[in-house]
Amino acid sequence: MTANSFLDSNIVVYAFDIRDSIKRKIALNLLLTNPFISSQVIVESHNASIKKLKVPSQICDDNVIVLCNTCQVVSLNETIVRSAISLKNKYSFSFLDSMIIATALAANCTTLYSEDMQHNQIIENTLTIINPFI
Repeated sequence: MTANSFLDSNIVVYAFDIRDSIKRKIALNLLLTNPFISSQVIVESHNASIKKLKVPSQICDDNVIVLCNTCQVVSLNETIVRSAISLKNKYSFSFLDSMIIATALAANCTTLYSEDMQHNQIIENTLTIINPFI
């Protein structure tokens, strides 16, 4: 696990999912490395925790505070959005995945932990996508 890493929303959601203890432990260990996340990751993980995991809203709010205290939060900006559009067109990612990737690149991360993208894919000769559950 690298300290210069970025967590996708799906990894963060597993940290708060009590139904899958194996993935939860892996996700929690990744959170302990002081990773980068984006404001997008916070919003998506909060939403998924409420809708998919049926976690009460107050607990989801508390989880957001935990994320803010344990992660390096990168705010989205116009440069990241423009980069995401370029990445989407170059690699055929969805726009939301492109936003995650663009933010990780903007934070100078070398590893992006995600369950939803191609394991070991290298983006822009800089960022390696790793599925930590493999």
